[in-house]
Amino acid sequence: MIKHLKRFFVFVTLTLIAIAFVVMAIPLCLLLFFGLSNLVSCTLNAAAGWWARLIIRMSRSTVRITGVENIPKKGPVCFVSNHSGIFDIVLCLAVIGRPFGFIAKKELALIPFLNLWILLLGGFFIERESPRKALITLRKGTERIKKGGAMIIFPEGTRSKGRGLLPFKSGALKMAVESGAPVVPIAITGSYDVFEKTGFIQAANVSISIGKAIEPDTAAGYNRQALAALTYNAIEQMLNTVS
Repeated sequence: MIKHLKRFFVFVTLTLIAIAFVVMAIPLCLLLFFGLSNLVSCTLNAAAGWWARLIIRMSRSTVRITGVENIPKKGPVCFVSNHSGIFDIVLCLAVIGRPFGFIAKKELALIPFLNLWILLLGGFFIERESPRKALITLRKGTERIKKGGAMIIFPEGTRSKGRGLLPFKSGALKMAVESGAPVVPIAITGSYDVFEKTGFIQAANVSISIGKAIEPDTAAGYNRQALAALTYNAIEQMLNTVS
């Protein structure tokens, strides 16, 4: 009975938070319409960070954070992380502390309100079945980085669901290579246990480690294969350190 009440409380609270975010989305869209994109970005980043930290607190999970000092406060950057579970993006919103965009699968564009927030947060929807459309989406992400923004990439292409670090997909670091921006590796463990393992939000031991930036001149001319190898090894090493 107590477990059911806790789950109901969590559901009601998350619903209220979602409604609040929808209400916020309307004035933010108006600000975008009038060209106040910087104000929107700062407001969204603060709101999303607050929301993410609240979700973590409500899950009663223990989060171990290391390497926050390696996060560039400004300037172009490409965060590259392993993808253990859907809770990863919540952790990144709570920890990174600056606006960043990400690539979302096109199916999420069909979910009302969620699609709006993905766009407002700087996300792009990718249609993987169409190489031409996928390339256009990646170019948008590259341009965001070149203009001094940040993007996060999950190069495994799918959630590992606690199976460890999977091989990177071919071309997954295209945005990083073409933008020439520093790459900051991120290693996440335990996020799969928070929700997907049982289908209910539950407490778990979670860690997020941020490695030192890989600069363009350290990746053998910054070709895609060299950068992928350096980034993969950095993430793998951090995962092994945690485990």
